[in-house]
Amino acid sequence: MKKKIEELILQAVETLKAKGVLAQEMTPNITIDRTRDPQHGDFASNLALMLAKQAKLNPRQLAEQLMAALPPDAAIIKVELAGPGFINFFIDPAAQFQVIRQIHDQGRSFGLSQIGAGKRVQVEFVSANPTGPLHVGHGRGAAYGSVVADLLQAVGFDVHREYYVNDAGRQMDILATSIWLRYLEECGELVHFPSNAYRGDYVREIALDIHKNANNEYRRPAELVLEDIPPDEPAGGDKEEHIDALITRAKTLLGESLYQDFFQKGLNTILEDIKVDLSEFGVDYQEWFSERQLMNDGSVEKALERLRAGGHLYEQDGATWFACARLGDEKDRVVVRDNGQSTYFASDIAYHMNKLDRGFDQIVNIWGADHHGYIPRVRAAIQALGADESKLKVLLVQFASLYRGEEKVQMSTRSGEFVTLRQLRNEVGRDAARFFYVMRRSEQHMDFDLKLATSKSNENPVFYVQYAYARVCSVLRQLDEKSWERDLPLGMKNLTLLAEEHEAGLLGTLARYPEVLERAALQHEPHQLVQYLRELANEFHTYYNAHQFLVDDANMRNARLNLICAVKQVLANGLGLLNINAPEAM
Repeated sequence: MKKKIEELILQAVETLKAKGVLAQEMTPNITIDRTRDPQHGDFASNLALMLAKQAKLNPRQLAEQLMAALPPDAAIIKVELAGPGFINFFIDPAAQFQVIRQIHDQGRSFGLSQIGAGKRVQVEFVSANPTGPLHVGHGRGAAYGSVVADLLQAVGFDVHREYYVNDAGRQMDILATSIWLRYLEECGELVHFPSNAYRGDYVREIALDIHKNANNEYRRPAELVLEDIPPDEPAGGDKEEHIDALITRAKTLLGESLYQDFFQKGLNTILEDIKVDLSEFGVDYQEWFSERQLMNDGSVEKALERLRAGGHLYEQDGATWFACARLGDEKDRVVVRDNGQSTYFASDIAYHMNKLDRGFDQIVNIWGADHHGYIPRVRAAIQALGADESKLKVLLVQFASLYRGEEKVQMSTRSGEFVTLRQLRNEVGRDAARFFYVMRRSEQHMDFDLKLATSKSNENPVFYVQYAYARVCSVLRQLDEKSWERDLPLGMKNLTLLAEEHEAGLLGTLARYPEVLERAALQHEPHQLVQYLRELANEFHTYYNAHQFLVDDANMRNARLNLICAVKQVLANGLGLLNINAPEAM
């Protein structure tokens, strides 16, 4: 009905344009809201207030002309002018039943729209360094990003899902050196394992696999490995200098080719594990974009040349700086160090240049909340590259905290003390994990309650929603047990029998689904869809407890069956967009 009113108002606007009341170039953004007070009708529009200044009319005068130009529609029984210029619409109560017919006719496509008009949107999310397994903190970004992408696609955008693989740089060197040192331990060498190395069991497992296949091929004496290496932090030294010196030593003793064996083994093993983990979590990508690709194909140099040509680079203290402070960042940033090595930020500039060159209408970056300070410098880079910075949308996700009882579980990929996403999924299930991750706004802190997520009670929100779907399926099974058949046409003819308060509430909530879907997609807020599904489930459970569906009266029975089957379909549609199962029995 909301769409119908929008169409009627748009026709009224065109009529006033033809009469010269409104300018031809005027393209109004028509907003229709549900009223809070039934005395003010069912829907209201503030369009007259928005256009009054351009039309050089009093808002109430413009509202009166818009109302007079509205085409007649049987579903609208009254239109009223209210307040300073609001237009209130009163809907024929019989029109509320149309939503059941729509849901039955459209099925899985009910609620979908083309408001995105095929615009190309790239959504980049997770993009965790391939230096260890995904942990429960990454899981929230994975669930959030995948649902945001699916919602955008549901309303007509052409969505490209992408993972940026940080497969170059210091962290990957730390991983490769960590694996080599564990390998040396397997060879019997007594080497001190650095405090700043990656310490998880997965590092030892990769080293074991290398040793199993290569035996002592990469073995080097511990005294050569540790000779003149600056002390580690526990020994009073600097842990960063210590690990960097070990990286240099590993490259020297092994040579580039053999060193790359450890680098590639670590990268390939962990990246493949990440791909499998995400796929089993219901997250798939169109592209895994390599940072090293940018370095190997000259994209970093090309991006820096573009910045230099625009007068955005300067030299100082042997380094090359990006003058981004004048473009909104808090200070200028180094893009090439004094040793000639480009920085991670330089790669990121090249990556965003690549995104822009691919012609996306919008670029959506989903980052952890700790990257908040990184946003201004990326926006500055986009401006300096000559693009419209409004194309970039950065969505921040707070990492989730996991609790076992009263004790918070620490999560650090470097120390190896973390709960993996796979462990969480095995414990609570994919459905519960995904549902809990998107229940709240992404920027809000989240404590993950393991006990609640695994409970089979009404307090568990995902169980409560899925149980509503299963209950409808149970009613349909009982129908078969009674040897009755559902008569769809008979039910449609008798929808006016649905006069109970619970039924009216369900009809109104079902009708809101397309609006909720569009709003959740355009505002990048999956939690709006979650809240809607919880509300719909609650209304259904209340209805289920208050009324019998399989009554002797065939007219009433089939009308109610049509209603609850509409509920079943919308629950399935919403859960499907969250990539959560709709079980027929629980």
